[in-house]
Amino acid sequence: MTVSLPVESHEQPSLLIVDDDTVFCDVLAKAMTKRGFNVHCIHTIEEALEYAESSTPEYAVIDLKLSNESGLVLVEKLNLLDPGTRIVMLTGYASIATAVEAIKLGATHYLAKPVDADDIMAAFERTTGDTDTPINAHPLSVGRLEWEYIHRILNENDNNISVTARILNMHRRTLQRKLSKKPHRE
Repeated sequence: MTVSLPVESHEQPSLLIVDDDTVFCDVLAKAMTKRGFNVHCIHTIEEALEYAESSTPEYAVIDLKLSNESGLVLVEKLNLLDPGTRIVMLTGYASIATAVEAIKLGATHYLAKPVDADDIMAAFERTTGDTDTPINAHPLSVGRLEWEYIHRILNENDNNISVTARILNMHRRTLQRKLSKKPHRE
């Protein structure tokens, strides 16, 4: 698949990659540089915000989970700085709730890891939904539904574990234990 980059000047378009996995960052940066981007890899939200305020990127790839912080914060701030920034959210913990929230906050697309540079390039080009997206014939497991529901309620309460535990009528430690587990794979 060939993806064309906007040609507004002879400069390379700027791409901000924010991921705390330095190896993934380096590999993706090399691949995206070969595709014509001027790439900046950053590993924390704070550093990414400093960079974005001084030099707003045209494109951004942001991991959802950055140490103990949520990349959703960065999606929102980048969108406020420049609504034209094409943002792709990446995660190893895909959930419907976070995908919807990422799009609401300004992400162009949401991809579950593992991804490659071609997947990201295709996501940057998307402007509409895809009616050809396959529908899974197998319903989600009870464990996966529980995981999705817990994360949706947590997200609705600004990641406040105490409030979420009260709403779910669950002990706070039980909720923390459930949150520390990876989602059930389908």
